[in-house]
Amino acid sequence: MRLRTLDIATAVGGMLHGPDVTVDGASTDSRRLEPGQLFVPVLAERDGHDFIGGALAAGAPAYLTSRPPAGATAVEVADTADALWVLGAHARHLVSDRVVGITGSVGKTTVKDLVAGGLAGRFRTHATHASFNNELGVPLTLLATPDGTEALVLELGARHPGDIARLRELTRPAIAVITSVGTAHAEHLGGRAGVAREKGSLIEGLARDGYAILNDVECGPDMATRTEATVLTFGVASGDVRGTVVGRDDGLHPTVRIDSPWGSATATLAVRGDHQAANAAAAVAASVCAGVDFGTALAGVAAAEGSARRAELWRAPSGLRVLDDSYNANPASVAAALHNLALIDAPRRVAVLGEMAELGEGSDQEHRRIGDLAASLGIEVVSVGGAGYGGAPVDGLDEALELVLALPADSAVLVKASRSVGLDRLSTALRDGVGRT
Repeated sequence: MRLRTLDIATAVGGMLHGPDVTVDGASTDSRRLEPGQLFVPVLAERDGHDFIGGALAAGAPAYLTSRPPAGATAVEVADTADALWVLGAHARHLVSDRVVGITGSVGKTTVKDLVAGGLAGRFRTHATHASFNNELGVPLTLLATPDGTEALVLELGARHPGDIARLRELTRPAIAVITSVGTAHAEHLGGRAGVAREKGSLIEGLARDGYAILNDVECGPDMATRTEATVLTFGVASGDVRGTVVGRDDGLHPTVRIDSPWGSATATLAVRGDHQAANAAAAVAASVCAGVDFGTALAGVAAAEGSARRAELWRAPSGLRVLDDSYNANPASVAAALHNLALIDAPRRVAVLGEMAELGEGSDQEHRRIGDLAASLGIEVVSVGGAGYGGAPVDGLDEALELVLALPADSAVLVKASRSVGLDRLSTALRDGVGRT
């Protein structure tokens, strides 16, 4: 989205220093900034203001600042993070009202990717990059919306009560999808009931002519009473829109039959795992509600690729088949990944699992339950860093890598943990064929 810095200053109540220039999008990371983007320094582990010089050198035409300007074009504000939020709201007013908001304990990133695929068959579509789903990522996504965009797909995440309501007010979706209600972030949200309250707040602000697309099993009938919008449910065995696996190939791509009020058809998905049947059903429902015909929606959903490190399947230089699902983890996603691993034809299947973080009081029980599931599927477990799955415990990534590299070359290995564990480094080491992480 192209904006003039004078308009930015007006929108955020800031003061413009230097010439009025045009920016296209925004970034909070000087290392990943693309030329033309506005640089927004925020206070995190380090103060982003220290990197303004690097951002300008990388091609930023202007920056926000709560310090005295350091030359070039700057918009001086009281708080840069607050200003980014306000600027995101300004951007939302400039885009189409065909907005799909997606939240859930598991599956929201993949459903976001699938919905974007379904909409792209008819509309110029922009979607959240990776998992930019928080108070910084969502405004950045809004500001990254290309001019002329006709449909916007936004992933909305929550770690604390009130996060979803605030993001809903910022993004004002016409269609809301709740993929699941589980125990991810239950530690901060007040258990599973708190998760349901938080996720359900997404549909409370929908207009009467909007659509709430809800997981038929996990959302429950009470959640539907929280909205005046039209409610459609999705699932596998039940729901208004159902996805049923009718086959799969050696790459774990499922062939799914979608049954819906608009018709029935079958397609093979580009994403992996039988659990994607329900995700595809949700994405088809959202796409049709947005104005795409059923056949076009299903074709686009089927062709959509998932985001990085989510059920990627590849062969390492050592010969191992690696199921890289290392981006994040919670009980539902780890269970799905284990079932995927069990489908790979290999004499030994090994799951390298790190901690599932922020589960609250039920954390120990959930880790043991996942360990029991792995055992029932004939999968060996390597527990990294004290994670309570049982199996073979290892202290860190180097020890886990050493153990994995000692496996027979025809083995299959799953890598999965919460992001804080950093098991993506293990996957990278296996892909690169190196001996240390």
